Formats: sequence, structure tokens, C-alpha cells
Amino acid sequence: QVQLVESGGGSVQAGGSLKLSCAASGYIFSSCGMAWYRQAPGKERALVSFISSDGTTNYADSVKGRFTISRSNSKNTVYLQMNSLKTEDTAIYYCAAACATGATYWGQGTQVTVSS
Repeated sequence: QVQLVESGGGSVQAGGSLKLSCAASGYIFSSCGMAWYRQAPGKERALVSFISSDGTTNYADSVKGRFTISRSNSKNTVYLQMNSLKTEDTAIYYCAAACATGATYWGQGTQVTVSS
């Protein structure tokens, strides 16, 4: 079965940093675009960042200049480096994969809590 497992979430103070990881198995990782989404309490799930199979990246305006997405195809892992965290970044963060077959896969999420 296809599996995406997020890790690295936790509780930090505003201005701090966290690095999330998403380890993939059960599919051809290198052919997939990878994304991080987040869902804050009472809000819809929203795209945070995307990295294509060829390395092209995109970021939501709210995180530009603070977050960096990267991937290691050899490790089947995508990362989200989050710096200068704000309380508004508090959310459950989800890893997603969109693959050449057209299939989409989701992880179970990891909680990020930023305290003032």
C-alpha cells in the first residue's frame, strides 16, 4: 500500500524553527510532485508549498521567505524547513503526492503548534 509518513512536528515559540519530513514508500517517488498542505483550526486545508518532479517549487504567499521545500529522491523523502514561525502557522501539516499516473496520496498529518 502507498504510504506517506510525516514527522518533525511539535511545539515551538514564535520566531523558532522546525523541519518537517515526509517519508514515502510503495510508489515511484521520483515521478511524483510533492506538496505540503496545512489545516488550521476552523479553516480549510490550504496549500503551503509544492515541489515538482523536476525540482520546481512554489509557495503560498503567507510562507514565502520563511519556508523552504526540498526533496531527496534517493531517500524518498520531502522536507519542509520552517523558519521565523508565527502563531498563524499553527496547524496540522499534511504531506501529499501527485504522481504521473494521476493518483494522489496523503499522509496522516503532523501537528505544528507555535506559541507567542
